[in-house]
Amino acid sequence: MAFNLYISHFTPTIITYLLLFTTPSISALNITELLSPYPNLSAFSALLSNSAVASDLSHRSSLTLLTVPNSYLTSPSSVDLTRRLSLSALADLLRYHILLQFFSWSDLQQISPSGILVTTLFQTTGRASSNFGSVNISRNPTTKTITLHSPAPYSPSNATVLFLVKTLPYNITILSVNSLIIPYGFDLMASETLPPLGLNITKALIDGHNFNVAASMLSASGVVEEFEADEGGAGITLFVPTDIAFADLPNNEKLQSLPADKKAVVLKFHVLHSYYPLGSLESIVNPVQPTLATEDMGAGRFTLNISRVNGSVAIDTGLVQASVTQTVIDQKPLAIFGVSKVLLPREFFGKESAVPGKPGNEVIGSAQSPDVSPSPDNSPGFGGPSSHLSSPPGFREDDRSGVDVLGQRSSCIVAALCCIGLLYVLV
Repeated sequence: MAFNLYISHFTPTIITYLLLFTTPSISALNITELLSPYPNLSAFSALLSNSAVASDLSHRSSLTLLTVPNSYLTSPSSVDLTRRLSLSALADLLRYHILLQFFSWSDLQQISPSGILVTTLFQTTGRASSNFGSVNISRNPTTKTITLHSPAPYSPSNATVLFLVKTLPYNITILSVNSLIIPYGFDLMASETLPPLGLNITKALIDGHNFNVAASMLSASGVVEEFEADEGGAGITLFVPTDIAFADLPNNEKLQSLPADKKAVVLKFHVLHSYYPLGSLESIVNPVQPTLATEDMGAGRFTLNISRVNGSVAIDTGLVQASVTQTVIDQKPLAIFGVSKVLLPREFFGKESAVPGKPGNEVIGSAQSPDVSPSPDNSPGFGGPSSHLSSPPGFREDDRSGVDVLGQRSSCIVAALCCIGLLYVLV
């Protein structure tokens, strides 16, 4: 009786509130704090802090960090290298050890012997030659070793993964490697003078090698100047189809034969009028996003549906679904991502009948069977851990946590309901 009376004071409502409001608070990614429990990584952590690269990571997510233990970093050659470099060059060297893609340990075990090319934070600065700011990751199926090196042929600098240090699913994985990796063509005597923030979008696409068609269309249309002018405001995010994506367009989709004004609308359809790093796209709450074409053609039209499907960012136009295949540039206020398909707006290429008096509603070519993705709630890959972070225009990534906060709140709600049921049984 006394036990029941005691419990009765803690009503189900009170317990529910206690569970809901004791969840962890959202905080920025603090790489120094994450590395602090590992004394053998203290020298590398100090380099990140002293070069200000640690603060660069505070607003980012979906990363893989390559750390070098003290025993390797304090070797005479490594000490000489880190002391000889200017502070800005050292920062770029460390940025080369930050992969802009989350790899779980199981992901690494599935990498093929031929390897995969992954963009690093150094590549996004625009200071890397060609694609030499990326790293190639390969796995030897016989020895099970995972190796990282420059994509340049016969690159003299490489490193081997020693062990997994820590992982926060879909946010960051920290690996230990046995050496610093030097980007091919890296100027070891680099000047402290850095290029201005304004980036040449066309040049960045040409340097990416896979985007020649898009670069040509942007230059010919004249819209690239408008894109670059928008970098000074909230920033922009471009989804750029690869050359293969253009080659794979069905013959009945007459993109190249569109009038110049409509072709410009299609190009603007590939642009969000705000800077979204990859982590924000992966965890976006409001999937329907307006584009620059929306601003020109009217609210509610020419929108993109962005979601996470099977571990990748999916972009759905209502006609086709593309996926983000690589990061070309990610330097606030500009993000450029390669996508697997040309984003065809249904307003131009769909089955809908033209609406008289509405520009942009004419149907171009024959109708294409929609390649529409399932809704995020029913999509494969949404049953596991996922992040749900709000990312409207002006979203700040430093307001998000390194863990799946919303998922934790859902778990707490389930726990609260269980407690309520238990209370009713006991009372």
